[in-house]
Amino acid sequence: MTGKAIEIEDVSFSYGDIPVLDHISLEVPQLEFLGIVGPNAGGKSTLLKIILGLLRPQQGKVRVLGSTPRRARRNLGYVPQYPAFARDFPVTVEQVVLMGRLGQGRIIGGYSRRDREIARRVMIETEMDNLAQRRIDQLSGGQLQRALVARALACEPKILLLDEPTANIDMRVENELFDLLKILNKRMTILVVSH
Repeated sequence: MTGKAIEIEDVSFSYGDIPVLDHISLEVPQLEFLGIVGPNAGGKSTLLKIILGLLRPQQGKVRVLGSTPRRARRNLGYVPQYPAFARDFPVTVEQVVLMGRLGQGRIIGGYSRRDREIARRVMIETEMDNLAQRRIDQLSGGQLQRALVARALACEPKILLLDEPTANIDMRVENELFDLLKILNKRMTILVVSH
């Protein structure tokens, strides 16, 4: 893989009258492992959302894998800062991981055999296979984080974006997570936001 995974040129973004990003330019080569570090409310999460195509910049250009962010979205895995579901929602680790297959395969009829095989593979890779049937409200913070990484990997991304993945986990779990990311970086571009 050669070329650029992400190209951001002169991007600006504001929430109402509050500027968050001001003329940002960035090129990320494929298979790069990039950390984006800055203070809280510094625009890091906003930048990730622009790369994901969830927000549109008011100025500038964004290319992801040579295309628009919206077109590239199927090739992006995303681990949000806060899970988009309630921790007490009665779903298992396997069901959370399978959510990463939504939009990847067939629309009607549930998950395919391939979807389930991919989910199983990424649960093994993230060491969550032995917890596949455990409900997410019974997981530690580190286990939940690994489940969310597995969900992001289930779409078989070319780029993995993680927003504050080490928040609320201890140093040992943080080291394990970065060991996993180092392995994943051999086959995908990784962007990690941290403060």
